[in-house]
Amino acid sequence: MNNMAALKNMDPKIEMKRYGCAVIAAVICAVNINTFVNTGGLIPGGFNGVTLLIQSIFREFAGIEVPYTVINLALNAIPVFIGLKFIGLKFTMSSCVVILLSGILTDLIPAQPITYDPLLISIFGGLINGVVITLCLIGNTSTGGTDFIAIYFSEKNGRDIWNYIFCGNAILLVIAGLLFGWDKALYSIIFQFTSTQVVQILHQRYKKHTLFIVTRHPDEVYEEISHLSHHSATRLDGMGCYTKDSTSMIYSVVSREEAKLLVKKVMEVDPDAFVNIIKTDFINGRFYHKTDY
Repeated sequence: MNNMAALKNMDPKIEMKRYGCAVIAAVICAVNINTFVNTGGLIPGGFNGVTLLIQSIFREFAGIEVPYTVINLALNAIPVFIGLKFIGLKFTMSSCVVILLSGILTDLIPAQPITYDPLLISIFGGLINGVVITLCLIGNTSTGGTDFIAIYFSEKNGRDIWNYIFCGNAILLVIAGLLFGWDKALYSIIFQFTSTQVVQILHQRYKKHTLFIVTRHPDEVYEEISHLSHHSATRLDGMGCYTKDSTSMIYSVVSREEAKLLVKKVMEVDPDAFVNIIKTDFINGRFYHKTDY
């Protein structure tokens, strides 16, 4: 019933953005695999890494070349089920587009090595991989695999868990190191670390900021907070210690992106307002997350 309702409530503009990001990310992902990852013999982590590891095992120990698409689709069967059940139909459908298209393109696009320097491959391949993941997250989609797990727990707990995903990928890299040599595994760690840092820098959805706004127009300021972020706020009435004038302080927690917009709106409402923004690492309690999954 929820999935049918989601289909009926689709916004064409949002869906165009979603599938546009999905297609672009799939193309870049396939090019990155054939240009950097395969050239360096890296294991990038996640289900893409597992797919490449299984391909390498079949190639090295059985002399069989198994298509990337076949392995990747089989591995993503369970994550796709998790996406349908716990995240949403629209998100899962667009993620399936990324999974399928990136797999097909990886098998079809010929390898075009740019460099054979393993360090350059690890760094720039990781940068591009991070951009791919971020592009998917901006479009409310994913590359599949562990991204489904990351999104599920991030939505449930309101915290990003990309560093935990990085730790989980370390197990995969240990297996790769035991089978194919530690130099490839260590370069793969550089690749994965670079990718994780790019995602954390570019994707700000789960980063929170606390606002302390001292103003003589608290009602107007609260209206801006409520309208822009759909969050509530706490009002504390007091007196300026220097001026002895009556004033109010508005306290609220918003996302990093919302904080930038709110400061501009607050200064339009009250040019004399004093705004203090503090980075927030953890919150506990009811907090609204805007989702379109």
